[in-house]
Amino acid sequence: MHQRIAYEQVAPDGIRIMRQFEQYIKQCGLEHGLVELVKTRVSQINRCAYCIDMHTKDARAAGETEQRLYALSAWRETPFFTPRERAALAWAEALTLLPESAVEDELFEEVRQHFSEKELVDLTIAINTINSWNRIAVPFRKVPGTYQPARRPAEHAVPA
Repeated sequence: MHQRIAYEQVAPDGIRIMRQFEQYIKQCGLEHGLVELVKTRVSQINRCAYCIDMHTKDARAAGETEQRLYALSAWRETPFFTPRERAALAWAEALTLLPESAVEDELFEEVRQHFSEKELVDLTIAINTINSWNRIAVPFRKVPGTYQPARRPAEHAVPA
């Protein structure tokens, strides 16, 4: 497998704008682990191997368990996720599969029980952003396996 177009080089200004969305998501206040679960689940739905590889590595680096990552595609059938995570995953699936299903009032009310208005808008921006990354990486065949997560700050280091 090879990448069809090196989109980062061909359209650096567009990719810079995409990265600005990522910076916003990182500082908006949503839990990093929750965002990584959502990004991974959306990437599974969109079959974006590069993003699945990236976000499972980032999730693990942030302390996510293998069990939860392995079960993510079947999250509804497991006891491993909190009500807030379940609401976020349901919202992510509905928005990713928008052409196939409406975003029903019941789902909105469920999500609103777990997220403030700002959090819900921020979560929606995160979902839209990963969907956009998937829709760039998949057609141009970004090759998975090369991504390595950034080193975590010293507070995560094991004392000597």
